[in-house]
Amino acid sequence: MTPLIRLEGVGKVFRDGSLATRALSDIDLEIAPGEYVAVAGPSGCGKTTLLSLLGLLDRPSQGTYLLHGRATAQLSAGERARIRNRQIGFIFQSFNLIGDLSVGDNVALPLKYGGVRRGERRRRAAEALDRVGMIDRAEQFPAQLSGGQQQRVAVARAIVGRPPLLLADEPTGNLDSANGAAVIELIRELHVEGAAVVMVTHDPRYAGLADREIHLFDGRIVHDDRAPGSEGDVAH
Repeated sequence: MTPLIRLEGVGKVFRDGSLATRALSDIDLEIAPGEYVAVAGPSGCGKTTLLSLLGLLDRPSQGTYLLHGRATAQLSAGERARIRNRQIGFIFQSFNLIGDLSVGDNVALPLKYGGVRRGERRRRAAEALDRVGMIDRAEQFPAQLSGGQQQRVAVARAIVGRPPLLLADEPTGNLDSANGAAVIELIRELHVEGAAVVMVTHDPRYAGLADREIHLFDGRIVHDDRAPGSEGDVAH
């Protein structure tokens, strides 16, 4: 089976004038379709940088990134945007909802960018909101919601296009324990239904629910631990 994600010798250096900061070094990683991977490690170790590269929000400074077997280095900005819109769902710690759009319009926005007709956008947005228990809030605005409710809406927006890859960056970081557990359960359900999940988390309880737990330190993978009973090849 072709890996969903393959990184070979990937590095990332941020430059500010003459100052260079290396965020990632020599990352070799394969993630299979439908796999659930937690990424852990101390602050500043490169977790969010790795997620940004996987989501085509940034480009590696060195190495190769293949998504669905396709090299991403030569993709144009438009091609990268189309892939993000159609194949990747994002859940951010800070929710990133648009304040002057209703909940329903926030969720439907990726479909609008994808050229989906209005009626179909509304139907699929309602379906996604119902899935996360927020259908009764569709006409409200983000400022009228609690943090937990906003994150549920963010999950609905991430899944409305039914992407094969879901990237979550500390999705419970701004939530209390009850709301955090509810969001993690939604992510787990999406994985069971076939989505690949790559989730950055500091919480060992949530990391332990994944098929694999990758540990970063100083921009390098130092451990790649597979849960007992999970299948597939472990990347080195």
